Amino acid sequence: MCGIVGYVGERPALDVVVEGLARLEYRGYDSAGVAVLADGALATAKRAGKLVNLREALAEQTLPAGTLGMGHTRWATHGAPNDRNAHPHTDCGGNVAVIHNGIIENFAALRAELEEGGHKLRSDTDTEAVAHMLEDELASTGDLAEAMRKVCRRLEGAFTLVAVHAGDDDLVVGARRNSPLVVGVGDGENFLASDVAAFIAHTRDAIELGQDQVVELRKAGVTVTDLEGRPAETKAYHVDWDVSAAEKGGYDYFMLKEIAEQPRAVADTLLGRIGADGRLTLDEMRISDRELREVDKIIIVACGTSYHAGLIAKYAIEHWAGLPCEVELASEFRYRDPILSRTTLVIAISQSGETMDALMAVRHAREQHAKLLGICNVNGSTLPRECDGVLYTHAGPEIAVASTKAFLTQLVAVYLIALYIAQVRGTKFGDEVFAMIQLLAQMPEKVDEVLGTMEPVRELARSLAGEKSVLFLGRHVGFPVALEGALKLKELAYMHAEGFAAGELKHGPIALIEPGLPVIVVVPPRSRDVLHDKIVSNIQEIRARGARTIVIAEEGDTSVEPYADTLIGVPAVPTLFQPLVTTVPLQVFACELATAKGHDVDQPRNLAKSVTVE
Repeated sequence: MCGIVGYVGERPALDVVVEGLARLEYRGYDSAGVAVLADGALATAKRAGKLVNLREALAEQTLPAGTLGMGHTRWATHGAPNDRNAHPHTDCGGNVAVIHNGIIENFAALRAELEEGGHKLRSDTDTEAVAHMLEDELASTGDLAEAMRKVCRRLEGAFTLVAVHAGDDDLVVGARRNSPLVVGVGDGENFLASDVAAFIAHTRDAIELGQDQVVELRKAGVTVTDLEGRPAETKAYHVDWDVSAAEKGGYDYFMLKEIAEQPRAVADTLLGRIGADGRLTLDEMRISDRELREVDKIIIVACGTSYHAGLIAKYAIEHWAGLPCEVELASEFRYRDPILSRTTLVIAISQSGETMDALMAVRHAREQHAKLLGICNVNGSTLPRECDGVLYTHAGPEIAVASTKAFLTQLVAVYLIALYIAQVRGTKFGDEVFAMIQLLAQMPEKVDEVLGTMEPVRELARSLAGEKSVLFLGRHVGFPVALEGALKLKELAYMHAEGFAAGELKHGPIALIEPGLPVIVVVPPRSRDVLHDKIVSNIQEIRARGARTIVIAEEGDTSVEPYADTLIGVPAVPTLFQPLVTTVPLQVFACELATAKGHDVDQPRNLAKSVTVE
């Protein structure tokens, strides 16, 4: 949510900042703005709508050719998405400019105090209060970094702040609390951003910023302190992908590219997981075998697509590791007084590692002394730093808002964790774990097979572009796949879509069936005899009532053919691994249907890539 870019160096700052904002468009936004500082003069430009509107404004309004600047793409929280509320915001004299991601919860009290003191606030945002607070502190300190530290000590909520001051054209100051901010380290230039994608064209060397830290960015270097001004510990790291990975590579949409990248992403997540002794090794786990053997309950917390990965994880963990496993929506977790102890393992799943609901769930679990394991795709993000251990998915950058390759790699990650716990606890012998890993290693090829047969799915999607509703049914691990398929259609095509457990059909949902209604059914493998036969009965029931049946089943399953108006075949794989191949047609279906409707599948309306506020 929201994109932030800051720059100081020798290049034209405006070019660097606008380029960075373009790379952050995937995060979702409804206005954009920039500030440039040159020769003691601070100039800003901002517009509601997409970045193209800002570019048009910049073509009409000449900003100074300075080498220090910052930019922002805003997702409206306080105040409507219009020009007045777009960032940057300035103080009374126009000498301080601020951009902000997050929510300042006590802004109303701060705003009232500022107005009583004579400040004239021009927007409806919580952000503008910070610019005026900095103005007051600068009057006494003359030091932007110290002013930022003092202001942050008074703020409540989650925020990333970046500020510049007309009095210093070699200084950008940033601060973070519960919201992402990363430093890019260059040669005679340095960067700030909410995501490394913003500066990856210029440097792949980065520094993690910790909680309640303030960074001073100058051409010659970077200084990081805590809110009291004491030097703070930081962690440098190297980004292992380059700018080409964040570009479309000839595809019309990032989502299409990321769907096509799934075989490689799954393979990369599996790399290096088998030790020389043939045993599964998870070097990033950082939770000892002894501690894992003491675990008596696992709770998975996640949101959206990651929650669906967690639902599938439950099947794998309970089947292989023999431990009870609960799956919770992270947004609800800490509000229901969950029962946690030192022998509870909480697994938090988040593609970005910055999902605020997941982070708050992890912090609640920490207070209850539970063990914490994160599954994350972004090196240096907050979630891995706040967990005892982490398993990185190595999916590479995912730019499209709707998650595809991140979901499949999260599935691989939860399979690995389930098998690792089984290995440690002795519920599976070493050769059994190795055999499952060998089967898992075949999945990239299976996913690639599916991708090679998707043209009929695209044709089907185009033919259904005029429909108002689609239902999804599944059993066992096919139920979370049905939920994920429905979510993708909601996100991208803006149409009614629901996923149901097929066994619940006659407990209410069958009332929705009417002639012509498209119903997509995920059929379990034939090896699951009972479940397979039951869902075939479900298909007959809905078809008898006029539904248009679209059936996803393993190749060679002739028993479903008489009841399928459309049959989509996928390779035969072990039951628990089936979501890796059955999810892909649903991704392609949603993407193609949304495209046929004329929607931007990379940036669906009202959605942001990472939800960094509760």
